[in-house]
Amino acid sequence: MKTFPKINYFVALFIYTLIIAGNVWWSFTWLYHQKLKDLAEEGASRLELYSTYLQGVLEKYENFPELLANDRVLVQQLAAPNTPEKVNFLNRYLEKINRISHASDIYLMDSKGMTIAASNWQEASPFVGQDFGYRPYFHQAMQGRLGRYFALGKTSSIRGYYFAYPIWQQDRILGALVLKINIDSVENNWGHDDQTFIVTDSDGVIFLSTNKDWRFHTIIPLTDELRQRIIKSQRYPDVTLKTLDIIKEEDSAAGKIIRTKSAQQLQAKDFLLQTHAMEQAGWDVHVLTDTWRVERFVFLVFIALNALLALSVLVALLIKQRRQRVIDLKRFEDQARRVLEEANEQLETRVIERTQELTQTNTLLRKEIEDRKRVEQALRNTRSELVHAAKMAALGQMSAGINHELNQPLAAIRSYSDNGRQFLAKGRSTEAMWNLEQISELTDRMAQIGVQLKQFSRKTSGQLSQVPLHSVIDGALEILNPVIRKTDTWIKVVIDPEYLDVRANYVLLQQVLVNLVSNALHAVEGAPRQEINIRAYRREDTVIVSVADSGPGIAPDHLPHIFEPFFTTKQAGQGLGLGLTITERILHEMNGGIIRVASTECGAKFECFFEEA
Repeated sequence: MKTFPKINYFVALFIYTLIIAGNVWWSFTWLYHQKLKDLAEEGASRLELYSTYLQGVLEKYENFPELLANDRVLVQQLAAPNTPEKVNFLNRYLEKINRISHASDIYLMDSKGMTIAASNWQEASPFVGQDFGYRPYFHQAMQGRLGRYFALGKTSSIRGYYFAYPIWQQDRILGALVLKINIDSVENNWGHDDQTFIVTDSDGVIFLSTNKDWRFHTIIPLTDELRQRIIKSQRYPDVTLKTLDIIKEEDSAAGKIIRTKSAQQLQAKDFLLQTHAMEQAGWDVHVLTDTWRVERFVFLVFIALNALLALSVLVALLIKQRRQRVIDLKRFEDQARRVLEEANEQLETRVIERTQELTQTNTLLRKEIEDRKRVEQALRNTRSELVHAAKMAALGQMSAGINHELNQPLAAIRSYSDNGRQFLAKGRSTEAMWNLEQISELTDRMAQIGVQLKQFSRKTSGQLSQVPLHSVIDGALEILNPVIRKTDTWIKVVIDPEYLDVRANYVLLQQVLVNLVSNALHAVEGAPRQEINIRAYRREDTVIVSVADSGPGIAPDHLPHIFEPFFTTKQAGQGLGLGLTITERILHEMNGGIIRVASTECGAKFECFFEEA
């Protein structure tokens, strides 16, 4: 059996890549010329359309000068002597005709080329009295035929196309009637983003163009003789007639490709140049289509084909790599099987040994977890007891004021009861009833104090709910009222908006406010101005409650330690230094609330942040 020589894989891949690359390049070239032909067909269609449109604009007025030249009024007036009355009549007559025909200007010239009447006689620069005998259209009319000409107006410097027709009287030409039309509107109706239309006269000068920068340029350089003739005819006064900067020209099956660049362009562009001749007017209409669409399409196709080529090469490499990996994997599997068999024997021995160690370790870990849970529960209980102890300490500090607050109503009740008994003995029931009402009010007041103290002193479950700030602030101030009445402190409460609720625990939040207000009362003690401001307001979804005092403030070296346990600047017997520590702990456990010291001009200010309910 005949065997074929083994071909190197990478040599075959290289040959395959060369073949594919050659096919891609041939396809690229063929596609470029094919799309160029499509672009030429599109340009030819539009070129024919605009040539027909331009021809229609000219033909609209082509027979109008001949019709006016046969007007008896104009013939009779032109044959009559030249008087101011005649000129005035002709000016108004031509003005009326021009307004009806929508032409640019209509004017009447005598046999010497002098304008004797014009439709623009009332404008700043009328044609009346102007000599246009040098214009070619006048010479053509004086030869007995229709004159045609395109030029810039000598007086107005406005582009226009001129029709001139002789005015006959029997066999004698008396003058010429000239009609000027404005074809600037043609440019406004032309053009696309990727196409430029230009119209050149018989001398190759561009007088119409959708590209304003190309107007009054030439496609090919002018000879000195031709340039002098154009200047002498005053066809384009005050125009330099520069040549377009055509960098490159080449012929293709679709037409001529030119590369041009203007001063406003950052880089040169390639255009497909197509031309249509308007023989009657002596013009050439050109369309220059930007080839960027063809180049972009071919470039994208070229990129796609190259991507496919790269993908095919990549797939071939992946197939090769996969085959090699399968071989390597099989070899590795054999090696791994032998290693695993050896390792399995060793592993079984080590598993037995480590199982015993893990069992012992697992037992120790369970015991440690149980111990940690007990310690955490004890810590939570200790914190709760500490909070409750702080409440009891606060009540102990306020006990003297509370005792005074209760003794006064008790003394008043005794006095009202004695008076009531005497009033009843004397039969004065009205006065006795009034004393009983006073006793009832005093007992309600004492009961309210008791409710507030009972609610403040009891332990709480810590459950969060919707708490109205107005109620909790009033309760805290009611608890501290005996202490506040002993001082001259002025307390101002501002809640904005008035009905503002937070998500917190009512009892714990009340303890926070009692702690902060109690600290503020100690701070303003002995100060020249004893004032405490309690303010609650909303900032986005957060509610901020601040307590500010007018005391001496907090020393800078004390700020880092104010939330540490047992740190206090009060005198001995006035506190344990746990108030702010407990306050911070309470806020932290209430849905992650925080407390911070805010900067003020004088005194101290504490801000608490809560979630709005």
